Amino acid sequence: MSNKTSEINRLIEIVDLLRSPNGCPWDKEQTSESLIPFFIEEVYEAVECIEKKNNGLKEELGDVLLHIVFQSSIASEKGYFNFNDVLQNINNKLIKRHPYIFK
Repeated sequence: MSNKTSEINRLIEIVDLLRSPNGCPWDKEQTSESLIPFFIEEVYEAVECIEKKNNGLKEELGDVLLHIVFQSSIASEKGYFNFNDVLQNINNKLIKRHPYIFK
């Protein structure tokens, strides 16, 4: 397993643990809807880092990624889809949009 794969799996496991019965009370009570303001705030903070060309972008992108994993975890709990489905969807979309690269 590559380092990238192991780290994303670690993040998924951490989020799943935080939302488990013995996890964090705050994380367990969150819904897709309750996370919206926090998600928007993290995206704005990432954009601000890009615009100001400061070195906080790595942290802010991590916060955005956390929200993507968090939303995917909630969706998985409801039986809608999981994080792997999200990855599969974007991979397929990128390949479809670039037929001249992926023949």
